[in-house]
Amino acid sequence: MLKYTGTRATASGKKNLKLKDTYEETVTKKHFMMCIDNHGYESSLEKRKLYEVLTDRIAEKHYQVRVIDESGKDYLYPEKFFAPVRLLHITKEKLELEAA
Repeated sequence: MLKYTGTRATASGKKNLKLKDTYEETVTKKHFMMCIDNHGYESSLEKRKLYEVLTDRIAEKHYQVRVIDESGKDYLYPEKFFAPVRLLHITKEKLELEAA
């Protein structure tokens, strides 16, 4: 059974996080991570694909990351599903322009 954060389901479905009121205040910057595991979320995440990640300090305390997935919306997923990547500044600028 999935649990929900506001009107969006948490990807883990295991934790009942109450982030609705605090999420918008905690988002500070965008960055990108690579999906390394999508077990159970094959339709939402593709392995070896870069995803835009929104910083969410509350979710991080629960070992989750807020990712803009294949639906184009941001959802919470276990942080172990993603690996950090270091991008060249010009590449990051191009990705951010494309996402805007």
